[in-house]
Order: sequence, then C-alpha cells, then structure tokens
Amino acid sequence: MFNTIIANNLKQFRNSRGWSLARAADETGVSKAMLGQIERGESSPTMATLWKITQGFQIPMSVVLEPPRDNSQSVEHQSKKQLSFDENIQFRVLFAFDPLLRCEMFAHQLAPGKTHLSSSHERGVIEDIIVIEGALEIKLTDQWQLLQAGETLRFKADQDHGYRNSSAERTIFHNVIHYPKTIADH
Repeated sequence: MFNTIIANNLKQFRNSRGWSLARAADETGVSKAMLGQIERGESSPTMATLWKITQGFQIPMSVVLEPPRDNSQSVEHQSKKQLSFDENIQFRVLFAFDPLLRCEMFAHQLAPGKTHLSSSHERGVIEDIIVIEGALEIKLTDQWQLLQAGETLRFKADQDHGYRNSSAERTIFHNVIHYPKTIADH
C-alpha cells in the first residue's frame, strides 16, 4: 500500500505540471527509469531518493507519503504505521504538510548503532529536532552534537546533516520541517 500511495502521488504531481518522465528526471536528478519504476510501484525509493524527488518537484515530503486528504476536516488522524526506506530508520507522519503553517512533522525511530545521513534541503528549510527517548547525535558542519531525551535543536537544513544513535538502545525523536515560501503548497 505504501508504494502505491507514493506511486499515485508522484504520478499525479508530475502530470499536474505537464512534465514528461524525462523532464521530471532533469528536475529531480533521479533517472527516468527509476522514476518510472517508482510510479508503477515496481520500486520503493530510498529516503535520499524521495528527498531528491520532492526537492525537484518543490513539494514537502509528507504530501508524497500520505493519501490525499479532505481539507474540510479540522482534525487530522495521521497513520500510525511506521514507514521505512532502509533498516536504519523508521518514521511516521505526525502532521502532514500544512500550507498555512508551512511545516510538517515526523516521528523517527533510529536503530541502535545506526546512522542516517541527509543531503542538504532547499535554501531556507529549517528543522526542529525534539529527542523523545534515548540519545541522538546530530551532524552539522562535519561535527556531531549530542542531544539527550527532552533536549531540542533547531538548525538550517540547507546543508548536509545526519542523525546517529551510538547507544545500544533505540532513539525516538520528532522532526518538524519548516519550508520557505518557494516550496509549492502541492
């Protein structure tokens, strides 16, 4: 079901722009063949690939991960299902992108001894990290900074960054991603 949601959303976003697969490949830096496989539900993208796609389309990541929603409802009940692109990190959408607030929120679970590296996002993107359980190291400008449960960090995400769990226990953290006006509302 997860691959189907991503496939349908990506195809809808590409078609709404009138883009061919070749144009989408040029805009995202993801090969035409890979985009076609994702749209057909034949391939599950990595988190890094999905970020490249959403940056190229200039859309928030959560709008690709969630089924279309009815904006007439004032209360949202997001999926409780954990999603994963690799064995290192699982996540779920807590709040999908809100065009008024220009942010989205994820809950992440990082396995013991694992690292997740993220390439830079669009200029102006800011991330807020809230450590819920365990300890989390965050890499910024080639230095790791340790956060314990209850601690927070806000940083400019238009630079390469990373998340590391050096402990023997899982780490749970929330991530609020704030987008500049240049990102489409979807």
